Amino acid sequence: MFHSATIKLTGWYLLILMCTSMLFSVMIYSVATGEIRDRLLDFQNRVEQPGSPAFLSDPNHRLITQWRDQQRDAASRSLLLTLVYINLLILCGGGVLSYLLARRALSQIEVAHEAQSRFTSDASHELRTPLAAMKTELEVALRDPKLSKADMHELLESNLEEVDKLTKLSKTLLTLSRLDQANLDQTPIDLGDLANEVVQRYDKNASRITLSTPKTAIITKANATSIEELLTILVDNALKYSPAGSRIKATVSQEGRYAQFRISNSGEGIPADKLPFIFERFYRVNESRGDGGSGLGLALAKEIVGAHKGELSVSSDTGKTTTFIVLLPIIRKNKA
Repeated sequence: MFHSATIKLTGWYLLILMCTSMLFSVMIYSVATGEIRDRLLDFQNRVEQPGSPAFLSDPNHRLITQWRDQQRDAASRSLLLTLVYINLLILCGGGVLSYLLARRALSQIEVAHEAQSRFTSDASHELRTPLAAMKTELEVALRDPKLSKADMHELLESNLEEVDKLTKLSKTLLTLSRLDQANLDQTPIDLGDLANEVVQRYDKNASRITLSTPKTAIITKANATSIEELLTILVDNALKYSPAGSRIKATVSQEGRYAQFRISNSGEGIPADKLPFIFERFYRVNESRGDGGSGLGLALAKEIVGAHKGELSVSSDTGKTTTFIVLLPIIRKNKA
C-alpha cells in the first residue's frame, strides 16, 4: 500500500516540477529568441546605413538579411537544445529527489500505521485471553449439575481476577492513548519527595528498597500524577523481577540540567538482544513466565518520560543487576 502511495506521490511531485520547468523554459525561450532577434535587427540596421562598407558591397541587403536569419535560427536551435538537455536533467534528478521526498513524507506515516496495526492486534489478543478464560470456566460450570457452593465461590473469584486484569489493561490502554496526543498539565514537583512517597507505599519499613535522596530539593516541572505512575511502574518492576529478600537500590540526584531517578535490582536480568525491545507495547522478555503482566508498563513509562521531554534508559548485566535511569529537565535546585 505504501509503496504504491510512494510511486503516486513521486509522480505528482515530478508532474508539478516538470510543469514548472516547462513553463519557465517556454518563457526563457520566448524572451531569449526575442532578444536575439532584436539585437540582430539592430545590427543589420547599423550596417545598412549609407556609407557603411557592408552597404556598398551589398546594396540590395540580401547577404546581410540571409546572415541575420542564419544567426537567429542557429541561436534558437542552440537555445532550444540547451533547454531540452536541462529539462531532461531536471526530469532525471527530479525523479530521484521526488521519490526520496515521497519516501520521507510517508515513512513516518508508515511507521505509525504499522505500530497502530500491531498495537490493535496485540490489544485484541490481550483482551481476548481473559475473556476466553472466563467463558470457558462459565461454560463448564453451567454444564455441571453438581456444582457446589464452594465451587461457585471459587469460580466467581477466578472470574473476578480476570475482570481485574481487564480493568487494569483497559486503564493502561486509555492512559497510553491519552499520552499519545495530550498536553499534560505540569507544575513544579520535588522528585525526591515523590519518589519517597512511592517507595513508602511499597516498602514502609525499608526492608527491601533503599532510597537515597539529596539534602536539597530537586525541582522539575512535570505532571505529578504521570510521574508518580512512572515511578510506580519502575519500583513495581524492580520488586517483581528480583529474588525475594534481595535489596533494591533507588537514588534521586542531579545530573547536569536533569533530575535523575535511578533504580537497580538483582535477578535474571535482561538479555542484550532483548534490551532494544523492552519499551515496545505488549513486549515481554519471557513469554512463558506467566507473571500476569500485560507488557504495557515499560511502554507507558517511556511515553510518560517522552511527554516530559526526558530520557529513559536501561542497562542489564544478565544474572546480576538491571538498572533503569530516568532523566527529567530541572527547573531549579533549592535548599531544603
